[in-house]
Amino acid sequence: MSDQPGPLLSADPCRALINEKIWIRARFLPPLSPVTVSTQMYSEERDLWQSYAHYNTDSEGTVNLCRDASVGGSYVGCEPMGLFWALHPAPGEREGLRQVKKCTTDKPFKVSVSEGHVSLGHRGAEHSELASISIERSYMAPGVKRVEIRENGLVGTLFLPPGPGPFPAVLDLFGMAGGLMEFRSALFASKGYASFSLAYFGHKDLPGPLKTINVGNAYFKTAFQFLQDHDQICQDRVGVLGISYGGYLTLRVSTLPGVKVRLKCIHLHPLNKNTGTSPPRAMSFSRTIEEIPCPVMYIVSEDDLSACAAENADVVRQTLNACGKGHLFTRLSYPGAGHLIEPAYSPHTRLSLWTVKPEKLFVLWGGQPAPHAVAQEDAWRRIHQFLDTHLRGDRVH
Repeated sequence: MSDQPGPLLSADPCRALINEKIWIRARFLPPLSPVTVSTQMYSEERDLWQSYAHYNTDSEGTVNLCRDASVGGSYVGCEPMGLFWALHPAPGEREGLRQVKKCTTDKPFKVSVSEGHVSLGHRGAEHSELASISIERSYMAPGVKRVEIRENGLVGTLFLPPGPGPFPAVLDLFGMAGGLMEFRSALFASKGYASFSLAYFGHKDLPGPLKTINVGNAYFKTAFQFLQDHDQICQDRVGVLGISYGGYLTLRVSTLPGVKVRLKCIHLHPLNKNTGTSPPRAMSFSRTIEEIPCPVMYIVSEDDLSACAAENADVVRQTLNACGKGHLFTRLSYPGAGHLIEPAYSPHTRLSLWTVKPEKLFVLWGGQPAPHAVAQEDAWRRIHQFLDTHLRGDRVH
């Protein structure tokens, strides 16, 4: 009888933030043999997401995802976090899904290793499983406080890091998907920043019809003032971050009278691919840029198929240069990346259902999974460096 242990799959850590790396390793497998490593998880709506990769074990019967290259499946090459950024809806699930998760609960991921090079859903694949493990990934670190805000007309959620503060802070603005998206703010708070995720459209607690923006400059100024007045926030260390239409709103907020923003980080698209324009018009957009008082980081996705990313970045750069503010501008540009730049290791969404519209309409965001994953990992790191430099005063090397 052999003393060889049975197949063993391990993850270090087995519980982590969504943007933290995990080391996955399979041991005591048949040497020099094909295996498939896969992961599955269910969304809050019970949609199944999955990914898989084909590996070959070494002479000791080991596969190390931080060392070894996938030779097929959802991704190829050495991609330690490929199982997570390559997640996609399983065959037969609803069309046009985008993985947007609640931030208050940990999400379990089942990771498995199976004999042979198989595809998920292939007949018999479930019977060839050698070992499995559960990994929990979350958006909120232990000790982070989540506070619903419904005061002075504001609708949002404030996330506070552990401890008494005072903390630097970020006003977090998403795009025209509407509602309240909290996951990014939860991650910022997990790294020591108070973050206020603000709803401005498509939320039941906002005034007026759900499908129109019914708030104006005063609403965003009130939100910024709310952060400055909070007793756990450094009033002179507040920045604004926005994606898509939220990027344009960061410009509006930073140029409002009485608002003193320390920085803006923008994934900004005031010009639309299909029409060439969208609010605001080009001239008022340029005038707004000229009034920018603080450092700006602008993220460009070069394969953005929903908006004129590079063109907009050029307008911002040229306008700031013309008024002597070129030193305030930092541009990040990512080949092969699509519109939706999410936190590191988030699944790529190339196309999704645009639920705001009254009819069934899909939006093509663009991007390819592998280069988009590279963009998200680098952009997330660079965003935090930008925040540290301008809100903490830290020197990041």
